[in-house]
Amino acid sequence: MPSIRFHKYHALGNDYLVLDPADYPEPPTIEAIQKICHRHYGLGSDGILYGPSPATDGAFGLRIYNPDGSEAEKSGNGIRIFSRYLFDQKRVTEAPFKIHTLGGMVESTVGEGGKRIRVKMGGVSFQSKVIPVAGEPREVLNESVEILGEKFTFCAATVGNPHCVIPVEKATAELAKTYGPHLEVHPLFPHRTNVQFLEVIDRKNIRIEIWERGAGYTFASGSSSSASAAVAHKLGLCDADVTVHMPGGKIEIQIAPDYSITMTGPTTPVGAYAMNPEVLTQSVAL
Repeated sequence: MPSIRFHKYHALGNDYLVLDPADYPEPPTIEAIQKICHRHYGLGSDGILYGPSPATDGAFGLRIYNPDGSEAEKSGNGIRIFSRYLFDQKRVTEAPFKIHTLGGMVESTVGEGGKRIRVKMGGVSFQSKVIPVAGEPREVLNESVEILGEKFTFCAATVGNPHCVIPVEKATAELAKTYGPHLEVHPLFPHRTNVQFLEVIDRKNIRIEIWERGAGYTFASGSSSSASAAVAHKLGLCDADVTVHMPGGKIEIQIAPDYSITMTGPTTPVGAYAMNPEVLTQSVAL
């Protein structure tokens, strides 16, 4: 079997491998994804972006895989990276174009020669049936959950994928790493959930620490930034234009009156890799 070609990018330290169907016609299996993304046994990444594949309305089809092999509906950083890949491959220009994800259609615009990308992420919903969150239909705002003997007040939202946002006085990596794994799989969230600990700095700035569903502790996340900013604005804690600070850097979020989100942030190419297919045949502890 010939080498398998990947292109690696990161968005504020959140790194993805792009696998083009032209190089690998069938989506990788769960076991293959786990081996490829492994930091020691594979190329190492926070996920695989499989595309472009044909989609409706002239959009570029994209499937997003987490390192555990599960499929994500949407990823803000992943969409920006995929957009940069399409631009680098000269499949798009700096004119707006559409990308179809399991979490809905988005519109992307590449700027600054690919270094900065704006994405219209779609609308945010706080409705339990849409996110989803267990229980009767409702807006999930300022509810209580207990994890490891600690009680937290949380809000839930979706921007095409589920999020649990917990306002705190000080967002720390320790909070995300300690409670994130348990919140991700809490019975409240039938599809599991991404978790953000949210600190409000001022009306125009928030800080978040992130535990990402299927990936773990993450330096940055575009969809987490979108959901957290929307929650903070919904609670009256920040303006409609807000900068989200994360360990990996900053993303700018604009919130429309209908809670449609526009996300703007950077991407960086890391390199192209020809992975030896023996990686997929090894027996490793995953």
